[in-house]
Amino acid sequence: MRLVTLTTDFGLTDPFVGVMKGVIARAAPGVTIIDVTHGIPPQDVLAGALVLEQALPYFPAGTVHVAVVDPGVGTDRPALCIELHTGVLLGPDNGVLSLAAPPGAIRRIVHCTEERFFLSPRSTTFHGRDVFAPLAAALASGTGVAALGAEVGDMERLEVPAPVQHGGVIRGEVIYIDHFGNLVTNVREQMLAGLRRVRIGIRDARVAGVSGSYAAAPAGAPVAVVNSWGLLEIAVRDGSARERLGAGIGEPVVVESA
Repeated sequence: MRLVTLTTDFGLTDPFVGVMKGVIARAAPGVTIIDVTHGIPPQDVLAGALVLEQALPYFPAGTVHVAVVDPGVGTDRPALCIELHTGVLLGPDNGVLSLAAPPGAIRRIVHCTEERFFLSPRSTTFHGRDVFAPLAAALASGTGVAALGAEVGDMERLEVPAPVQHGGVIRGEVIYIDHFGNLVTNVREQMLAGLRRVRIGIRDARVAGVSGSYAAAPAGAPVAVVNSWGLLEIAVRDGSARERLGAGIGEPVVVESA
């Protein structure tokens, strides 16, 4: 039995997550299911892709990762299975799997068309239950990826906005906001290495330097850190940077030598 992980935007109020787990448990008794998160903002495919990318390295080889953030459910977008050197990804072909599957890591990509693996009748609004959960159970029970459908050459891919650096100035943006209201930017730690005494600007706030912890700032004050993803993050000590600064996804961030 393989391990199965779930990453969705379903939340925990409705029964959707529990039903998916029930489908997997019925078809593959004894399989272990781990929730990565069900708190992806609704329909936010990029957030789902970022979370899946960051979670993947911490699971055992062979894990089946199911990601369902699927605004196009019920349309003709394919259901996708990606076999990596380190595991298997299942989800809609809308880019949610793409950051976790760089080209060099892929063994094969399959469009899942073998309906014998799906539940019937199949809902047009809940492919998590009727398509992806039974596919995950089949893979966890030993079914090979090739049995799910025809191999294809590529998939829908997302592009994370790239920061722009000119001399001592980096212009980036907020790409993810976590549960605490911390603003995660697209500025990677390596880009900061050549800058000394940096100053970070976002909206009307200015933060002097990159700190080693959230506690480096006074209560209620903004602070910049390199987070566990290796990205520059702007937080507010004992508060929410999203609320305090009024910033959202796509908010420009400027990093410059002080």
